Amino acid sequence: RTSWKQKSRRSWGRLDMKFDIWKECPKVPLPSVLLTVVDNRGKTVPTAPSGHKLIATNCVRNENLYPVYEKIRYLSEETYRTWFRAHPEPGDIIFVCKGTPGRVCLVPDPIDFCIAQDMVALRADPKIVYNKYLLAVLRSFQIQEQILSTSVGDVIPHFKKSFFDQIMIPIPNMDIQKSIGDFYYTISEKTELNKKINDNLEQQAATYFQELFINNANPMWQISTISDLGTVVGGSTPSKTKPEYYTNNGIAWITPKDLSINKSKFISHGENDITELGLKNSSATVMPKGTVLFSSRAPIGYIAIASNEVTTNQGFKSVIPYSEIGTAFVYFFLKHSLPVIESAASGSTFKEISGSAMKNIPAIIPDRNTLDQFNSFCAPIFAQQKILEEQNHSLAMLRDSLLPKLMSGAIDIASIQI
Repeated sequence: RTSWKQKSRRSWGRLDMKFDIWKECPKVPLPSVLLTVVDNRGKTVPTAPSGHKLIATNCVRNENLYPVYEKIRYLSEETYRTWFRAHPEPGDIIFVCKGTPGRVCLVPDPIDFCIAQDMVALRADPKIVYNKYLLAVLRSFQIQEQILSTSVGDVIPHFKKSFFDQIMIPIPNMDIQKSIGDFYYTISEKTELNKKINDNLEQQAATYFQELFINNANPMWQISTISDLGTVVGGSTPSKTKPEYYTNNGIAWITPKDLSINKSKFISHGENDITELGLKNSSATVMPKGTVLFSSRAPIGYIAIASNEVTTNQGFKSVIPYSEIGTAFVYFFLKHSLPVIESAASGSTFKEISGSAMKNIPAIIPDRNTLDQFNSFCAPIFAQQKILEEQNHSLAMLRDSLLPKLMSGAIDIASIQI
């Protein structure tokens, strides 16, 4: 009897033909293509003030090739050596099991983090499946939908380890796997490089802000409030019961959720736009390019720069910088002042900074020459960051539109040049 391994080497694996992996390939349970599963769930790991990084599920997102480091915790050397059953290795795939089930990321080389609760690391068997192909398949619409429908829990979704047997992975021959996997990885890696460049540029500008306005602040500079840096503007939500107030191609309307998903410095549109009618029947304000958007609740402190005219919902207290102050200064000032702004927030269910409180946050007003010096330094940095973010958006669209076509046979795999 012909095994699935033998079937995967048949003629449908040739690279000179269109090829639907979902219909024409043998499918096998996910565990059968793995060497091991690194699973440290079950008890809470003791943390330390510093040491080895411990990532959480918020660090794993399908739009990133590798985990990001946000709100990470740390472990002592002893905990690192003695507490864990095993550690991920480069090339493993991190799989989130709880909260946002099915999010996956590749483990980088070298690896400098640990995993514990609510996620596992999948180690592909290289004789059966190419790890980069497995990453692409796990992120496919078909598998993501299956994970979503299989997860349990109304409040906090949970994908049980026993459910892994239900994830069926299509297995073409290794040449097909490498073509698809390398295509996905190469584009993803380019976006990661662009992000690293942008992070470096961001650090340069932030360091210069610290040097000019914090470490070497002129004691003669005026101490005033944010209202003297620019106009503080709130937002509004047009009635959700009026579908005619919303559109896919209208006036940009941004919510905090858009910034949590986007994670970009510059933003031009959110998930939904609003119509002229929606704008007219709400108290939303059209704000100009260069406005600094600042989320004022749930959570406080998402920051982005409007790359064209935008409106926002009521979850923002945005600042339209005065021309003599500039976008760059306002942007970094708000980032630097986040702890002060959070301390001025109020609310029992969730904290929110009110418009009046936002306007009265203390702010320094540097002299015009120093502001011009800083804004001139930041201008080319911001321009380059915007270009790289736009390039990443285009690359992501290319990857996410071509990958399903490669997998379904709508595009000949041989036509893809990596």
